[in-house]
Amino acid sequence: MRILYTLVFTLIQPLVLLRLLWRSRKAPAYRARMAERYGFYGDSAAPDGPCIWIHAVSVGETIASVPLIRQLATLYPDTALVVTTTTPTGAERVESLLAGVVTHVYAPYDLPGAVRRFCRRYQPQLLIIIETELWPNTIRCCYRAKVPVLLANARLSAKSAAGYQRVAWLTRPMLRQLSRVAVQSETEAHRFIELGLPPERAVVTGNIKFDMTLGEVDRQKAGHWRQQWGQQRPVWIAASTHEGEDEIILACHAALLAQYPDLLLLLVPRHPERFLEVALQCQEAGFVTHRLSEGPRLPAQTDVVVGNTMGDLLALYGVADIAFVGGSLIERGGHNLLEPALWSTPVLAGPHLFNFQEIATLMQQAGGLQLTADALELESAVRRLLTDSDYRERVGSSAWSVVEKNRGALQRLLDVVEQLLPAPPTG
Repeated sequence: MRILYTLVFTLIQPLVLLRLLWRSRKAPAYRARMAERYGFYGDSAAPDGPCIWIHAVSVGETIASVPLIRQLATLYPDTALVVTTTTPTGAERVESLLAGVVTHVYAPYDLPGAVRRFCRRYQPQLLIIIETELWPNTIRCCYRAKVPVLLANARLSAKSAAGYQRVAWLTRPMLRQLSRVAVQSETEAHRFIELGLPPERAVVTGNIKFDMTLGEVDRQKAGHWRQQWGQQRPVWIAASTHEGEDEIILACHAALLAQYPDLLLLLVPRHPERFLEVALQCQEAGFVTHRLSEGPRLPAQTDVVVGNTMGDLLALYGVADIAFVGGSLIERGGHNLLEPALWSTPVLAGPHLFNFQEIATLMQQAGGLQLTADALELESAVRRLLTDSDYRERVGSSAWSVVEKNRGALQRLLDVVEQLLPAPPTG
C-alpha cells in the first residue's frame, strides 16, 4: 500500500509545486532552493563523514529543538549536525539561532529518490524527527539503510490519532520501523501503541519545551524596548495570531483603551505573509500603528505595535505585562504557552488548545493560564489583570512554576539518543 501512496504523491507533484509558487506570492522565500526539496543540493556543503539528521518542520519545532541541538553539538563534537525544515520561516530560525553550529537544507519530499539522494549525500547515523512529522518513505529509507529513527518530543492528540487510524494500512508498518518514540506523556504513549508502535519502543521523556531558557540577547532586547516604550506604560501582547483572531484582539483593545488610554498592544501575526495585511487592518480600525521593523522609537500616541520581524517574539513577550497566545480562538490547536511563562507573565488563550493540551492543563491547574472564548471574555480577563497588580503577579508566578517543575525532559531525551548512537569519545 505504501507503493500506492508513493504513486499518488508522485502524481500530485505538479500541484505541490503550484502551491509553493502560490505561497511565494506573499512569501518569496518559498521559491528559493526548490531543488533541495527533491534531494538536489548543488554546492551546499556536505559534512566530512556521518552526521546526525534533525528534522524540524517549522518555527515551533525549530525553537523547541535548539537546546537539544546545542547539547548534541557539545556531546558529539566530531559529528556534523544537519537540520532540515519544510518552511522558509523554519529555515530563518535555524540560520539565526544556530549559525555555525549546524548545516541547514530543506527536507526532501517523501519520494524514494529524493530521500535516497539526501542520505547518500549526508550519510546520517541517526534521524531525529521533532514532534510528529511521519513520512513513510523517509522512515522506510532509513530503516533499510539501518539508520535509527527517533521521534523526539512526540505529541499525538486524540484528533490526530483518529486520522492516523483511518490510514492504518500506512501507519502501522511505518510505526514498526521507528527505533524509538520519545513521547511527552503516558497518554500519548498509549495512543502510539494503539496505532501499532511496539510498546518497548515508547519512552516517556516529557516535553523539552520546558527546558527552554532565556538568552541574554532576548533579555537585552526586552529591556531596551520597554525603556523606549515607557517604563510605566501598561503593555499586553497578542502573539502568533491567525486570520479570524486579529479582529477579536483589536475589538478588545479598543474597549480597553476607554479605561486605559495609554495601554499599548503588541500584535504579532503567526505568518510573515500576513504582516502587512495586519498592519493595514490596525490602521483601518483607527489605531495609531507602528511596525517593529521601523525601529524601536514609537510615534506619539501609538496604540499598536505590529511585530513584523522574525526572531523577536520571545523578547517581545518580555516587554508585556499580559500575554495572549493565538491559534486558540480558532481551531488551530494553539501555540507555545511556555514562552510567556518563561518571563513570569500571566497567560491567556482561547479554548482551542488541542496541540498543547497537557501543558494547558498543567498551567490551568496551577493558576497560570486563563481561557477566554471571545472578545468580551478576553477584555474582562485583561482588565482584571491590569487593575490588580497583586493578582497579575500571582498568575505570572504560577505560570513560571509550571516551567520550573517540569524541567528535565532534555536530559531524558539525550539518554535515548545515547542508546541509539555510539558513546561520545572521551579524553
